[in-house]
Amino acid sequence: MLRIEETARCLRSIPKVTVLEQAPLAAYTRFGIGGPADILAETADPEAFVEALRVIRPSGAPFVVIGGGTNLIVADEGFRGVVLRLTAGRITADGGRVVAQSGAVLQGLVDFTVGRGLKGLETLAGIPGWVGGAVYGNAGAYGHSISERISAVTFIDGEQLRTVSNEVCQFRYRSSLFKRYKDWIIVSAELSLETAGRDELRRVSDEIVTVRNRKFPPSMKCAGSIFKNLLSAELPPALAASVPAAAVREGKVPAAYFLERVGAKGIALGQIRVAGYHANLVYNEGGGTAADLRTLVEMLKRRVWERFHLALEEEVQYVGF
Repeated sequence: MLRIEETARCLRSIPKVTVLEQAPLAAYTRFGIGGPADILAETADPEAFVEALRVIRPSGAPFVVIGGGTNLIVADEGFRGVVLRLTAGRITADGGRVVAQSGAVLQGLVDFTVGRGLKGLETLAGIPGWVGGAVYGNAGAYGHSISERISAVTFIDGEQLRTVSNEVCQFRYRSSLFKRYKDWIIVSAELSLETAGRDELRRVSDEIVTVRNRKFPPSMKCAGSIFKNLLSAELPPALAASVPAAAVREGKVPAAYFLERVGAKGIALGQIRVAGYHANLVYNEGGGTAADLRTLVEMLKRRVWERFHLALEEEVQYVGF
């Protein structure tokens, strides 16, 4: 405990860093689940964030970096250590070149570009979370991903700020290099967009938001889809051949296709439930626990494995387990 107290004292000495002790992490996740962090330290200044890392690393205190909390499942016991958040959220544009800091809300970035008649991000409308998380997980929808528009990413490599090109980021379906290097913290992304009709972009964006809000209401305590969809080309040939062509979308088989066939819809554990209308939507009815959520997720994975010998992969990240 002395190590944590000393770490908190040192973090408070850094200008522009806010420090909270015993911060309830449930308030920082869309699931609304999770116990307290010993320390929550956040700043909107990337340089101050680097200084915070330089304090924490030598201390030996466990730490984790989080963003908007959309895809986080935090343990009921919370996190024994330091939780860091970089909240910088500025968005700027110079013609078709847009720079968005990692703490910017993704929908805010979509609205910013649509409002300027810049095409390329409108299909990301309605996806919750921050830009940093969207880059980290290569967020996308309707056949497009944010990586298609990224020209460069600036990040902290643990010691200093670095900028790399799109190619270095190794973007793949719902993945990037940053998922392998957990100590690399995304600071901002530079995007390249082209001009288009503002009214048409707004129409597309608004229609997508309407559809998404019907499926994943903003008030619902969930992460959207809990499992990644499957690339059809990477499925075992016999299994891929058994999937009806109508179920394949943009070369992917929805995880919900397999979950429906193992009776996932509507099952519940405590206050954690699979939606009756969407087999890949797991949500907290209110008062649910992280333990029940993780147990239900493992149950769904096991059912799919036993029926199809197919390993589903979560889109969510776990903290404190």
